[in-house]
Amino acid sequence: MRLPMSAHTSHPWRIHDLAPDYTVEDVWALPTPGGPDEFPRLLAMLTAPDRENGAPPSLVYRALFAIRWKLGALLGWDRDDAGVGARVPSLRDRLPDDLRDGPRGPEFDSVPFQPVFLTDDEWVAEMANRTVHALMHIGWVADGSGGYRGQMAVMVKPNGVFGRAYMAAILPFRYLLVYPPLMRMFERGWQRGGEARIAD
Repeated sequence: MRLPMSAHTSHPWRIHDLAPDYTVEDVWALPTPGGPDEFPRLLAMLTAPDRENGAPPSLVYRALFAIRWKLGALLGWDRDDAGVGARVPSLRDRLPDDLRDGPRGPEFDSVPFQPVFLTDDEWVAEMANRTVHALMHIGWVADGSGGYRGQMAVMVKPNGVFGRAYMAAILPFRYLLVYPPLMRMFERGWQRGGEARIAD
């Protein structure tokens, strides 16, 4: 379920002080109901869904990302000199000592995001290309009914006029073709993981 921006901005996340120059594009409640200690399980499912009893992405989802990576390769959007540490510095350069010395969190199996920092209820990963420097913020929040769930925010810093035009152009595709199957994938993966834990 898509949430208002205030669901992210009103929460006392550490990311607010670290990335005030990034725009919050989207905030989503993840279909991952759980208890207070299940944040590591959520991160494992997000970063390695196949290894963590996840559900494989839908055909539409896989096709869209295949097209995006092919287009990026043809136009040079995703070259090494456009990424984190090349075109843009890593957000890790901004971290205070306690976050820099702490864990980064899990690595993705197949998505080009790099972990930045991890706390008890907050995890950030980043990626950059010719169009944008993007942050994925995952939190573990109380759901208002005694339980907890995941919450995802996407934060971006577009690369000039071209980056802003790109973000505007892909907006309808994100809401119609990317996020719905992504949320269904999260829901199926979470349910499968829960069933596996019960079986154990």
